[in-house]
Amino acid sequence: MKFSEQWLREWVNPGVDSDDLSAQLTMAGLEVDAIEPVAGDFSGVVVAEITAAERHPDADKLQVCQVSNGQESFQIVCGAANAREGIKVPMAMVGAVLPGNFKIKKAKLRGVESFGMLCAEQELGMAEHSDGLFELPSDAPLGEDIRSYLGLDDKLIELGLTPNRADCLSIRGVAREAAVLNNMAFAEPAQAAVEASIDDQLTVKIAAPDHCARYVGRVVRGVNMGAESPLWLQEKLRRCGSRSIDPVVDVTNLVMLELGQPMHAFDLSAISGAVSVRTATPGESLELLDGQTLELRDDSLLIADDEKPLALAGIMGGQSSAVSAATQDLFLESAFFTPEKLAGKARSYGLHTDASHRFERGVDFALAERAIERATELILQICGGKAGPLTEASSDALPSRSPVILREARIEKMLGMPLLAKEVEQILTGLGMQVERQDSGWMVTPPSWRFDIAIEVDLLEELARVYGYNRLPVKPIRSELAIKSRPEGQRAVMDLRQHLVSRGYQEAISYSFVDPVLNAKLSEREDCVTLLNPISADMAQMRDSLLPGLLKTAEYNSKRQQARLRFFEIGQRFVPSAEGLAQIPTLGALLSGRRDPENWSSGGELLDFFDLKGDLEALITPAATPLRFEAAQHKALHPGQTANVYQGEHCVGRIGALHPSLQSDLDLPSAVYFFEIDLDALLEVGVPAFKPVSRYPELRRDLAVILPSDVTAQSVLDCVQSAAGELLVNLKLFDIYQGKGIDPERKSLGLGLTYRHSSRTLNEEEVTLSVEAVVQALQDRFGASLRN
Repeated sequence: MKFSEQWLREWVNPGVDSDDLSAQLTMAGLEVDAIEPVAGDFSGVVVAEITAAERHPDADKLQVCQVSNGQESFQIVCGAANAREGIKVPMAMVGAVLPGNFKIKKAKLRGVESFGMLCAEQELGMAEHSDGLFELPSDAPLGEDIRSYLGLDDKLIELGLTPNRADCLSIRGVAREAAVLNNMAFAEPAQAAVEASIDDQLTVKIAAPDHCARYVGRVVRGVNMGAESPLWLQEKLRRCGSRSIDPVVDVTNLVMLELGQPMHAFDLSAISGAVSVRTATPGESLELLDGQTLELRDDSLLIADDEKPLALAGIMGGQSSAVSAATQDLFLESAFFTPEKLAGKARSYGLHTDASHRFERGVDFALAERAIERATELILQICGGKAGPLTEASSDALPSRSPVILREARIEKMLGMPLLAKEVEQILTGLGMQVERQDSGWMVTPPSWRFDIAIEVDLLEELARVYGYNRLPVKPIRSELAIKSRPEGQRAVMDLRQHLVSRGYQEAISYSFVDPVLNAKLSEREDCVTLLNPISADMAQMRDSLLPGLLKTAEYNSKRQQARLRFFEIGQRFVPSAEGLAQIPTLGALLSGRRDPENWSSGGELLDFFDLKGDLEALITPAATPLRFEAAQHKALHPGQTANVYQGEHCVGRIGALHPSLQSDLDLPSAVYFFEIDLDALLEVGVPAFKPVSRYPELRRDLAVILPSDVTAQSVLDCVQSAAGELLVNLKLFDIYQGKGIDPERKSLGLGLTYRHSSRTLNEEEVTLSVEAVVQALQDRFGASLRN
């Protein structure tokens, strides 16, 4: 936000100089990025009129001008293309000093004497570039010092505002801050309603109330677009970084800079029927004021008539309804658009305008009517015409301002010192808030222009910054910090980190935002959370898996010739559910490349699925509830090397090899293996308990069973465990065989069953009965048979 100090002082004039005012604003959170004069350091430049202009006898691009300052006439040779008889321009007289200590002397150009210099804005330090002489209004008083006439003893102050302070994107907002910082009353200039002199009005319909909660319009007929914006208006715009275009556009820009309410003026003759605020329909397009034509998305908000779109709401007007020199009748609009709905829309079309900058951050929803009245008043003064009555449409979606309780005791605790009740009330009321005293503090209602006041700490921040951070005492923080006990059955996250680091992994930290294109290839969900206002197009979705971030890390390292990749990450996954957005703490890990670092004893073997599975099993072994693996399918993982991880009946993770097609897309040279598991499943561990060693011998029986090849080993082990009874103390799968002598559609599993009793020696009959029960259970469930 760049503004003129003189313009600010028209609203409020504190008794401090520019530097002190800038320091106040900076300390209050409105950081001043730059202070610069509106013009260069010069003297001896006055208002003059060219009374005659003839071509130089020896130069085609020079003119010999006769210039009057109201008292004398001077001959000046000028090369500006717009030098002509009858215009008033700045004249640097002989003896004048221009910026850069450039002194004007009598000179001779191509044999013709020149007594002074006619100036462009660039030569006065008012602009970086100029196309010709600085033409002044026809009523400019001859001979008056140009610094005095234009009020050039002024400074430009540029603020670097944070997004929450949209209320200070206007002179009105900054003036309110300056007033409260200097303990001054802030009184806004009165704005009288413009009486309607005609009955003309357009019907306004809001078809998208969630996007637009208020829309105010007015018809103005008979305007003179040939009128010129007054000098004061042009100068105010120029000093805020805007150029003068035509009187109507200049007025709408002035109102935006002065009050903070973006506005737009339509050519009334281009509007057919009623005005509607609606979202775009598929296939619609709109040519904007800058000449580009947009193919509109269905989430874009439009201002439209009965036949066509007129403007991209809150961003830019359309060319078909633009005000031109031929315009005679206007339709003025002023609206409130919901910031959350408009956020990111301009950027998605490659646009950024002053209007979108303000609407995205939040415009005072109570300001629309006043802005229309102010704009109408100025247009009638400059362009003439007749105004119709205001037309307003609104919905129930207007923001509400809920009161916030501010506790008096909280002030001393948070700021380190108490504030007098009078000071608290003076600061908050000065910021436009409604303050009601209560027993333990105040009930404070934020004003319509403050979207960032919602909880008590927001009010404490306001008190601190206005009172002055530099005035707050410096005290050590005092608090009772009790060390929390950690249950023995709870594992620390740091233990997981140290365990993985000890196995050669490195921790990665990636963004929670992921590329929607990559995420579509990796995620099986179609309802991933899409951001309304993403940082960039490739960070537009919230991740529902740690895989995208780890893959990007692997890709980055692989392209830098790292042949052995071992990464893990602990972070949140964001999964939509019926109860809302679930944020699930998760551990993910990725492997690729060589099994061991390169050395003389290593053969350069590549990692495989079982390297990663072994690392995961080492993590889950201490878990209180055993975890198990079941073969599964996942679009991003290899169809033959994928498993889900279950804790009881709940799936808590997955493990597998990256799908070869994705590996190829990412240009990764070696197979990639990945797992992720819910962190809670790893943190609860079993408490160690003493178990005496049995003095009685074990008995082992080995079984080789033949069963269908599609039966999983885990289901076989579960069946054996269930059928064997309590005497089975150990069960091992020690062999899997498919090949010669076995039906191609079947396989042989070798099982080792170990039996023992804790208080006596087992007899042969007991073990035999258990083994027979196991064989029978396998036969009944899987059709298994013993292998000869």
